Amino acid sequence: MNIAQLVGKTLAELGVGHCFGVVGSGNFTITNALMEHGVPFTAARHEGGAATMADAYSRTSGKVSLVSVHQGCGLTNAATGIGEAAKSRTPMIVLAAEAAPSAVYSNFAMDQDALGASVYAVPERVHSAASAVADTVRAYRRAVNDRRTVVLNLPLNVQAQEAPTEAATVPGVVPVEPIRPSRAAVQALARLVADARRPVFVAGRGGRGARNEILALAAHAGALVATSAVAKGLFNGEKFNLGISGGFSSPLAAELIADADLIVGFGCALNMWTMRHGHLIGADTKVVQVDLEEQALGANRPIDLGVVGDSAQVAADTLETLLTTGVEVREGYRGPAVAARIGSSIHWQQVEFDDLSDGQLIDPRTLTKALDKMLPSERIVSVDSGNFMGYPSQFLNVPDEYGFCFTQAFQSIGLGLATAIGAGLAQPGRMPVLGTGDGGFHMAIAELDTAVRLKMPLVCIVYNDAAYGAEVHHFSLDDPASDMRSVVFPDTDFAAIGRGFGADGITVRTLADLDAVGDWLASNPSRPLVIDAKIANDLGSWWLAEAFKGH
Repeated sequence: MNIAQLVGKTLAELGVGHCFGVVGSGNFTITNALMEHGVPFTAARHEGGAATMADAYSRTSGKVSLVSVHQGCGLTNAATGIGEAAKSRTPMIVLAAEAAPSAVYSNFAMDQDALGASVYAVPERVHSAASAVADTVRAYRRAVNDRRTVVLNLPLNVQAQEAPTEAATVPGVVPVEPIRPSRAAVQALARLVADARRPVFVAGRGGRGARNEILALAAHAGALVATSAVAKGLFNGEKFNLGISGGFSSPLAAELIADADLIVGFGCALNMWTMRHGHLIGADTKVVQVDLEEQALGANRPIDLGVVGDSAQVAADTLETLLTTGVEVREGYRGPAVAARIGSSIHWQQVEFDDLSDGQLIDPRTLTKALDKMLPSERIVSVDSGNFMGYPSQFLNVPDEYGFCFTQAFQSIGLGLATAIGAGLAQPGRMPVLGTGDGGFHMAIAELDTAVRLKMPLVCIVYNDAAYGAEVHHFSLDDPASDMRSVVFPDTDFAAIGRGFGADGITVRTLADLDAVGDWLASNPSRPLVIDAKIANDLGSWWLAEAFKGH
């Protein structure tokens, strides 16, 4: 056994979930070792796709994923996907082959540590045969316990070394205990909750494991609950759930959040998206942020109280404090009038609009509402970035917080298709559904082959306006005389391209065209469906207009 094989064996014993990659000479041996020891491997068509698949897999499975890349150019190709994962604090390990230190004139020589650090990943390295197991365990521990994306560099000369005769025992990685908040912080939060008449609790990705504790506190305090986009589905089934807070909020949700006198963010960054650049925070509203790391508190906006601690533990300790100090259950924001309004108009499906469909182009809202009714409820929805992205985020329901994968930390278009593949593999009992624009789908189209090879019944909804719609709408609003030739393109027949890859493809201009989706669903499909939706001009999406102004 050589060191490449030993590292693969060690990672398998540590319990990694899945490996994605593009195999070259530098990562061939370690990839085969992983497969030999039971780690599933998916061959992507591009390293960027592999990194994004791994990111989505980790987000929706709860397991550490791996990315296997060739030295030098293999790593640079994966950089955007690694950056997205790192900014999202996804537990993921990139196995990056590396030119030997002595190969100073190698075509593949580069500073791989600096590249990883530049996109906020943590660089690690297997230094020698003697330290290989310890180095690998250290990288795994950083990924799991510190919630970091790690680039584990594997120098070719070290990979080829013979493993020690008596290889080191792989130690178990003990998970970190939930961080308990300080007594003073809990007491301060309890006082704010007790004094609030209209509290709203907003859970982000860091609150995804705290549903029951947050809901128990909310019920006692009379608080409404909402999520950031990445935690969509967390509070499904809760009577006083507002859905997503931020740019994707329904009109009623935005009104109720903006009228709150206390907003508590549990594991939520309270960034420009979630708080609409502060427009959802009233002038006299108290703002509390709960996070595992002190430096995150107040990073995006001023707050009245920052609490370092695990979201579930903070919610549980605060409720206990309210109970022990005699604060009784309060109606708060949960009065019958608010309950009636939430029941009748909180969902986007309940909001009326003027249908822009004209027989040649279909209103994206009409399209997405119809697909929400047609597609199986057991689904996992992934969303690319772009002018269209509010429609799948708003109108496609999901079963729970693991049914929605939103890779937007880097705000790169083109990540959606790979996201859908990784998420689909993590949740094989659910139908994967992708919402993407024509620009992003063009960027990612090579990975449609991956979905076809996997026999994945992936629904690709392409909101096709033959443009980079966000830029068109933003710059035309600023200056109607702007030259748009750089962001407008000839129409593409994505249905035909899909069929060329071995998928099914349909073109949709009217609701009647969606009958073909029903036929596809009834066929017990084992290959993707590309829906080329020729969408009507919605005059630009307000959520992106706000974002552009924020920049």
